[in-house]
Amino acid sequence: MAEQTDRIPTVVVDDVHVKYKVNGGRTGKGSATTAMSRIISRRSSPGIREVHAVKGVSFAAYKGEAVGLIGSNGSGKSTLLKAIAGLLPPSDGRVFTQGQPSLLGVNAALMGDLTGERNVILGGLAMGMSREQVHERYDDIVDFSGINDKGDFISLPMRTYSSGMGARLRFSIAAAKSHDVLLIDEALATGDAKFQRRSQERINELREEAGTVFLVSHSTGTITSTCDRALWLEAGTLRMDGPAKDVVAAYEAFAKSKK
Repeated sequence: MAEQTDRIPTVVVDDVHVKYKVNGGRTGKGSATTAMSRIISRRSSPGIREVHAVKGVSFAAYKGEAVGLIGSNGSGKSTLLKAIAGLLPPSDGRVFTQGQPSLLGVNAALMGDLTGERNVILGGLAMGMSREQVHERYDDIVDFSGINDKGDFISLPMRTYSSGMGARLRFSIAAAKSHDVLLIDEALATGDAKFQRRSQERINELREEAGTVFLVSHSTGTITSTCDRALWLEAGTLRMDGPAKDVVAAYEAFAKSKK
């Protein structure tokens, strides 16, 4: 138990609930007039529904940990990452973080009309690197991504990239610097085995640099090979928190029972 007191928390999630509204109604001819009449009459639209995506989740993560998040589609994994990153404020409960969390997802915003080269520079600056640091690490970022392995793609607009190439470049930019908390949402799913291996090695390096990594992935193999701990979310609730192999085994048994 003495070791526990020496651990430094980087993220504390305290009884967090996340609710948001989505428009499930139909749109079509006359919808603007109908909407206006509802506003005037102060009636809420019957097409609006509330989603309770995260329900009372609590845990603490520590320096040097890699924490995997697993669960069925719609279980609240990505929503929880956004709450930790400060992009989606909790409806109830609180999130405490040390330093600035960085969220990396497959759809992370890079400029489709700009070349990969320009996106590396802008992405590096957005990640908090100086221009000098970006230029120093530019070749390593491009080499790590592997997008030039079959041609000079770095000089082409990002909109010409496949989803896998874009995801690899996004991860390579984010991984070029150390992070207090790095949140990765399915960004490794589209890479080949070689890239996934390099990514896992880089995640281990980030952990050794006293960072904390959260990884959302539908690949339980990626979770067990990359993370030492896992959180299993189901229907917005935290079903299990423990060693990655144990949590993955319980999740896979649950998923098999549902087939």
